[in-house]
This record gives sequence, structure tokens and C-alpha cells, in this order.
Amino acid sequence: MSTQSKHVAVLKGGWSAEREVSLVSGRDCAEALREAGYRVSEVDVARDLASVLDGLNPDVVFNALHGQWGEDGCVQGLLEVMGLPYTHSGVLASSLAMDKEKAKLHFRSVGIRCAKSIITDQATAASSLLMEPPYVIKPVAQGSSVGVFMVRVGDNRPPEALSDPKWDLGDYLMVEEFIDGRELTVAVMGDRALAVTEIDAHSSFYDYEAKYADGGSTHVIPAKIPDDVYAMALEQAKLAHDVLGCRGVTRTDFRYNDTPDGNGALVILETNTQPGMTPTSLVPEQAAHLGISFPELVSWIVEDASCLR
Repeated sequence: MSTQSKHVAVLKGGWSAEREVSLVSGRDCAEALREAGYRVSEVDVARDLASVLDGLNPDVVFNALHGQWGEDGCVQGLLEVMGLPYTHSGVLASSLAMDKEKAKLHFRSVGIRCAKSIITDQATAASSLLMEPPYVIKPVAQGSSVGVFMVRVGDNRPPEALSDPKWDLGDYLMVEEFIDGRELTVAVMGDRALAVTEIDAHSSFYDYEAKYADGGSTHVIPAKIPDDVYAMALEQAKLAHDVLGCRGVTRTDFRYNDTPDGNGALVILETNTQPGMTPTSLVPEQAAHLGISFPELVSWIVEDASCLR
């Protein structure tokens, strides 16, 4: 089937905490796919998704959803049942990657270094210090640094926001040691790790504000790190992608502790199966660094789509 005749439904929005980010990703991917010659329908996802897709009858579904329901295997399972080829990772890989603690079990099984962590409930995390600060508290199954808190040296209690009765980011939280040093990220496109980007967050760590606010961070590509560390980051990102069973495009985040008191360790944080997809997002930036335009990137993602992923 030619590009001109292929009908692509771009899923965006949804009702997760990352709805606004997804709307931007979906809009920009849809524009790039039209530029590449595809026939595109944009779908702001609601709970009637199955009937909407049944009416559209697309050839391919481009998943630009982020967060719960769109990134955790749920929508992937629906698309499998409907027999609609879709992009990015399949049901199992999406579910594993979204659960940060289960993903770590797989990372450790192939020798990838992970930060020490414990899993607890909201009430316990809010009641007392559970690790020697500094440490990070984050939902086990959210993305985009939603609901992430830093407990700093000198703090005598956890952040008050954890006691909010309106908390709706899941029952379980990960309490994880803070790895000092530099934030690195690597995109994987199929069987190829693209590049290493250093993220210079203009705050103490790469939180939601640093990711999405104007001027929240600076991206340095290629990262100015030793050649052996650069090569290791590429290798481990591809290894993480493979051990989780990911498909299409992913992005894996690391901390590299090159501080004067550090040990030079490269520590994985997580693998994102639905990374941000605007022209200035980290994955498209790395693709552009290698001469792959944004329309070329999203076209490759569409042509890679399938069921049984």
C-alpha cells in the first residue's frame, strides 16, 4: 500500500495525567505524517475509542498517548483485539516498562545497574523518611515525571503533597536513592541506539517543569562525556529496549555520577515506550542529529507498525 493511500489514525490526549503532553505529541505527529503524504485522522481518545476506530477503519494506528491507559498495555490490548496494526511497543513490553520496579528486575537480569529502591504505599511514604536523604519519591506507574518529589539533605519529613487526600496517581510509590551527577538519555529506533543527549535541567532534577516549561532545560547532543561512557549508554539503552521486548521507538534515561565524590557509575532510571514526539522532543532531536527528519521518523514508525508486538 502506498503512503498516499494509507490511512493513519493518530491517538492523542486521553484522560491520564499526561493528557496535555499527549495532545501536543499527537498534533505534531499528525502534521508530520500529512507532510509525508499519509491520510490522517486525529482521535482525542475517550472511552468510546473502539467504536470511533471501528467507524474510521484505519490501516494503522499511531499511538501518541502518554501515561496510564495509553502507555501501559491497555490500549495496546484493545488494538490487538480489534486487529489494528499499531506503533510502538506491544502489550507486555508496555506494561513492564510502565511499572518501574518490574522493569528494574529485567534490567538487573542482564547486568544493567539500577538505583536502589523500595516500594511502599502513599501513607507510609508520607509518614516518615524511608531512606537517608537525598532520595526521590515517584509513582510506580506514571511517566513524564508526574508526581515526582525530591527529599533533600536536611529535610526532616516527606513533602506535604504526599498527604493530599486527592492524590490520584496510584496506590504504590517508589522510594529511590538520588544519583548525583548528570542526566543522560538515549533513543532507540528499531535495532539502533541513536545518540546520547545530556539534559541540563535548570532545577535540581529533571522534573515535570524542567521537561515541559519553556527554558526548563538545555539539551546537549552529543553529550560531552568520555567515549567509553557514551558507548556504554548506547549499549545499555539497546539492551534495556531488548530485555523488555520493546518495539519501534523508545527512550531510556540514565544518571551518570561523575561528581568529585562520585564513582563514575552509569545508572538506568527507566525506559519510556511512548516518548514525547514533538520536533524538539528528545527522540526527534537525536534522529535529526543523525540526519533523519521528523516526517521521516514518524513515517518509519508507521511503516514499522503491526499487531502481535
